Amino acid sequence: MPLGLHHLSTAAADLVLLGDLTGRYAAGSYSRLSSDGLSVVARPDRQGEADHGHRITAAIACHVARAGGTLDQLVPLLMHPDHEGGRHARTIALRSGQARALDYVRRVWVSASAAVSSTVTVEARQHAHEDLAGLRDRIETTPWRGERGRTALRILRAHLNFAETAGGRQHSASERQTAEEAGVSRQALRNAYESVLKPNGWLHRLRIGHGRDGSTWYLGDGRNDFADRSSSRIRTTQFPPDRELEEWPTPETTTADIDSTLISRLMGHDAFAHQGLGSSALMVIGALHVRPGQTATELVASSSVSRATVYRTLQRLAAHGLVTHNDRAWTLTPRVLEDIGQTNKGVAPSPEASTAQRWDAISHCYGTTGTAQRRKALHDAERTAYRQALEQRAEHRSKALFVVHDDGRLVLVPAPRGDEIPAQWQPPSEGRSGPATTHTDCEWTVATDGRLILITPADQRTYDELVAAHAEAINEWESAA
Repeated sequence: MPLGLHHLSTAAADLVLLGDLTGRYAAGSYSRLSSDGLSVVARPDRQGEADHGHRITAAIACHVARAGGTLDQLVPLLMHPDHEGGRHARTIALRSGQARALDYVRRVWVSASAAVSSTVTVEARQHAHEDLAGLRDRIETTPWRGERGRTALRILRAHLNFAETAGGRQHSASERQTAEEAGVSRQALRNAYESVLKPNGWLHRLRIGHGRDGSTWYLGDGRNDFADRSSSRIRTTQFPPDRELEEWPTPETTTADIDSTLISRLMGHDAFAHQGLGSSALMVIGALHVRPGQTATELVASSSVSRATVYRTLQRLAAHGLVTHNDRAWTLTPRVLEDIGQTNKGVAPSPEASTAQRWDAISHCYGTTGTAQRRKALHDAERTAYRQALEQRAEHRSKALFVVHDDGRLVLVPAPRGDEIPAQWQPPSEGRSGPATTHTDCEWTVATDGRLILITPADQRTYDELVAAHAEAINEWESAA
């Protein structure tokens, strides 16, 4: 059955019938960044129109996919002669044939279907907050077993913080920014993303960051079989199962229950660094904060930590006075979580802030004091070096050489063409001895990146025009010689 325009939203129907009247999908279609990386120049009309038409086609395909349509229903909407939104597809059919146009529409439909199936439609800010709250509940009830799983939880919770600030699942953040928020190294972040978060559908990188712009991420709902495939380490323990439980915990009998908001407050503190209390302590504290008075057996299920690790973690926490137990039930020490994280944000603890001083004492005991500051200093140095490298690459220019002829004319010494400059080529130094005096001219510059010869930083001539100018310089040089 054909898909009528009444099945689409008002905005989608207007886009199909009238096209992009407001220019919403024209951003970046008719302009590009110039060769100097500072100014914007116009693209050729045909290229800009093709890019703009493709954006409109992709938007219509996404609207049809969200309405539950199919590829067979999309094609008539685009190929109808009265529908301005399908002009790009009809132009392809006119120039390259119907088969080529249908193949193009099919490729656009595949990409649109994948994008719609992996995203959530958000219609209002309140809906966005409800969606993120539901995602937080899903994260808190998912077992995160093993050290890598717990590291993945810290990274995912950091991205959830960024998403809550951005107001939706799609957000921007750099790897260094995420590592500082989660309190882990960049290598641990990459390992957890590649092995846990990305394969299980929790986090997707939509665009890699460049320059001062961070990467663009999208938070997913996770795959339903994540708990089944991540439960292999639950049986690797040196302690036998408890008699009260009478069996090993399985994904069907195990339900995680932690406070991820509390974990996000704790995970950046030096006390929970890799050589400190670690991620297992975060999970146990998060589980006890949700439901005090749990036994060690109950913590195995609620914190998704193996039995042996639960016992060791409880002993460490009890030694520092963070937890107490009575009749086999463990509870957090009263007021132990007050003022957590303030010292890591540059806030000096007051004399009465014994709680913050206790956490600092724990990090000092494990030798992890200053880990967050050292990580931040390293990241700042890396950012500075990276930006300097980008600036040097953008300004990779060498002054062209001029020779003063006998009659006083300035003759340009034709340097190798930009696409022929070898990697070991170095620009000639000023004052080189020779039969003629040499000097440099600020109006002529030669790019050494192996592509173009530039005359001035604002020169926007095409490559063919630059090659012609180079040939003219060679003729003048040979005639002068």
